[in-house]
Amino acid sequence: MTEVRKRKLIEVALPLEAINAAGKAEKDRKVGKPQQVHHWWARRPIVVSRAVLFSQLVDDPSSRPDEFPTDEAQAAERKRLFGIIERLVVWDNANNQPLLDEARTEIWKSCGGTPPPILDPFAGGGSIPLEAQRLGLEAHASDLNPVAVLINKALIEIPPKWAGKPPFFPGAAESQIHSWPRATGLAEDVRRYGGWMRDQAEQRIGHLYPKVKLPDGSKTPVIAWIWARTVRCRNPACGIPMPLVRSWWLSKKKGREAYVVPAVEGGRVVFTIGHDLRNAPTKSADGTVSRTGAVCIGCGDPVPLAYVRAEGKAGRIGSQLMAIVAEGDRRRIYLPPNDEHAQAGEVPRPADVPETNLPEQALGFRVQGYGITRHADLYTNRQLTAMATYSDLVQEVRERVLQDVAAADVLAGESLEAGGVGGGAYASAVATYLALAVSRLADWSNSLCRWENKGEVSQQLFGKQTISMVWDFSEANVTGHSSGSFDACVTNVARALEKLSGAVPASVYQADASTAHRGNHSLCVATDPPYYDNIGYADLSDVFYVWLRRSVGHIFPNLFATLLTPKSAELVADPGRSGAESAQVFEARFVEVFRRLADAQAHGIPMTVVYAFKQSETDTVSGEVASTGWETMLEALIKAGLSVTATWPMRTEMSSRMRGMESNALASSIVLACRARPEAARTTDRRGLIAALRSQLPGALRELQQGSIAPVDLAQAAIGPGMGIFSSYAHVAEPDGSQMRVRTALALINQVLAEVLTEQEGDLDGDSRFALKWFEQHGWDEGQFGSAETLAKAMNTSVAGMERAGVLRARAGKVKLIAPEDLLDTYDPARDERVTVWEIVAHLLRRLEDRGVDAAAQFMLEAQAHVDMDAVKELGYLLYSICDKQGWAPQALRFNNLVTSWSDVDRAARTVSASRPVQGAFDFGVDE
Repeated sequence: MTEVRKRKLIEVALPLEAINAAGKAEKDRKVGKPQQVHHWWARRPIVVSRAVLFSQLVDDPSSRPDEFPTDEAQAAERKRLFGIIERLVVWDNANNQPLLDEARTEIWKSCGGTPPPILDPFAGGGSIPLEAQRLGLEAHASDLNPVAVLINKALIEIPPKWAGKPPFFPGAAESQIHSWPRATGLAEDVRRYGGWMRDQAEQRIGHLYPKVKLPDGSKTPVIAWIWARTVRCRNPACGIPMPLVRSWWLSKKKGREAYVVPAVEGGRVVFTIGHDLRNAPTKSADGTVSRTGAVCIGCGDPVPLAYVRAEGKAGRIGSQLMAIVAEGDRRRIYLPPNDEHAQAGEVPRPADVPETNLPEQALGFRVQGYGITRHADLYTNRQLTAMATYSDLVQEVRERVLQDVAAADVLAGESLEAGGVGGGAYASAVATYLALAVSRLADWSNSLCRWENKGEVSQQLFGKQTISMVWDFSEANVTGHSSGSFDACVTNVARALEKLSGAVPASVYQADASTAHRGNHSLCVATDPPYYDNIGYADLSDVFYVWLRRSVGHIFPNLFATLLTPKSAELVADPGRSGAESAQVFEARFVEVFRRLADAQAHGIPMTVVYAFKQSETDTVSGEVASTGWETMLEALIKAGLSVTATWPMRTEMSSRMRGMESNALASSIVLACRARPEAARTTDRRGLIAALRSQLPGALRELQQGSIAPVDLAQAAIGPGMGIFSSYAHVAEPDGSQMRVRTALALINQVLAEVLTEQEGDLDGDSRFALKWFEQHGWDEGQFGSAETLAKAMNTSVAGMERAGVLRARAGKVKLIAPEDLLDTYDPARDERVTVWEIVAHLLRRLEDRGVDAAAQFMLEAQAHVDMDAVKELGYLLYSICDKQGWAPQALRFNNLVTSWSDVDRAARTVSASRPVQGAFDFGVDE
């Protein structure tokens, strides 16, 4: 007998708009995020991970027909579960204990009281295991990269060991009368001992970061020094050290404009500061460097980048102080350079700095051609001195913590790496977070940091996942308190730490993804794997690794045993390692990794895999524009023996809004739900696949629509059940007997999807079907009366009747649909003898746009007695589809917003209904 599979919520429906909105809100937050413990690339928002894990483990109501026997009961229960998710993803609810307990109750109920441990074998920045722990689940995080492993230890493994404990810094525990929940005591110690490190560094290297004298004679701390790289002009008649500058602008804030004014005096360039907008740099004369080369400001001769690269390789690129950014009264003060500050930056190169080599060729590296070939070359000598000083202070601070812990009569000794919880382990824990702060400093204090003239701040190296050349760079004052200082890094780490849940012990270890399951075959895999050549994690993370190894290598000797991060087993398509076969090598290893993970996946629960992708990619073989990476990911998962059962677009940039629709730029990622394909899976051919799609897709599509998925996301989400059908077969044969490619299957799924949407028109009344077809041809513009009359007859209606009904206007041989903004606000469906779905959509849209959710909800209450509200929502999807195909972005946005607002309108309608009884039950077919 074939086993009936219980579907999980993620395989049926999600409150996608709420999840995406929360993900965007998280990305917009500047402080207090757990991720700020340390930088990692391409992190997914933690609220999205939280929602995915919950829906991955909780049953869809259709899987419990004994409790929910009807479609209506299932829709109501699904709506309740959506409500939990919508509250879970609210940022301020991260540590809402009653809500988390409610979510855990649902998870435990769906998992028979024993949910499986969660494994992320590509843990990276730790979003998934962090949220597994928050939901009370047993979390396992593994990664090959030591930096990623340390980040995950800091997020989920270390905090539970000292949850609820007070700080040990002398006097710190008395600073708070109440208890120290979660890891707030540990966070306070990180803050206090970080302050001790800052003070020690000030004593040792503070003279390298002098204050600057203002015109009134007073002195103020420096925020940053702005330097320009220089090369000798190749014109013998000039020969000046010519500055290489991207932009002369220092501040473009209104009322605070400031820019650098260069001049040549005595064979050298001098810089002053300008504020007069009449003399400000123009777009055509801003800076000296472009993509093709540079220009000498002394003689005007052009200089190709090839010359600059040659000078760099010969070690002849210099630097010159161009401006000083100082602290003012709630504003930045821009000052010209002076000899004192220029000389303060001229310090000898310290001994014992990371002289390890950058890769000769690697993903994301763009600086080797300019002579930057070692990790130490990324910094000025002053920056190297500061980094070395702070790194060594980490070792000293551990001894300081150990003394204070011993004075508090806490058990000494025990290794943190071995899982100890004694005084020695605690001292190592504090040192670990401070080492991460120093490692963060490496991102903010190097010679590839830009000065951002709009925000008036120094930008970190890894604003992108590349190491690219920067001509004029910002050197932050690491002993100060502004962005780029050690103090700012410690503050961010402490803020992140005190927000961590830290309630449930977790396990973090270093492992290749193919062995991460450690022989356990009852795990729930949720992961965000690296993909192809998007990011070269190992090579990029060496920038952090070399400093972490110096500061905490003695605490984690096994983790930092190698000179640089392990590279050979990294799952990435890097031509620098695998040559021309890098793509094939990656695909083969990807298939093998997921085959093993599929074997370890707990029975009855889908695996979730995140895929970050570009909407359009060019197939390098055929030249066709297609999502080749997406297709390859699906092919690999199918080859690994997995069947894809759901695909959800997670748009954390909210590109479903106007800009995304107009630019066709799809944001963020896709979450796939996968299950192991049965060994006895059937085979079929093209005809059999199409028949199966036509049979099963309509029901799946209706479930998606009932979940109020945004129309802009419907096509992508429908790929899930479509691929579920395709990948459930062991073999789908083409007419020549070959295996059908994923690209062909995707085309067939989209073809059948279009058919299903067209069939939904059958749910509409004749007037609405006419209006839909007419809209497809003319939009809100006029058309010929004869054409309208012919179409009306085909739909069993008439132009005259529709004019009386208020659907259209017919004048002088022309017919025009009445746009929502032209409708009368006094319309009452109870007085309309010919109510149409089309009219209800138009009036509902008008009220939503003009007067908001409450007015739309009131109208929904009035209309639901006269039309099927499911048909109203379906028409919203159909209208979006037409606008999207026609390229009518503003109109597409209107209908997309109507559907995505449906849950809010329905919720408001139900609130009104509860306050004043209305005849009949409400069933709008809506999932909140």
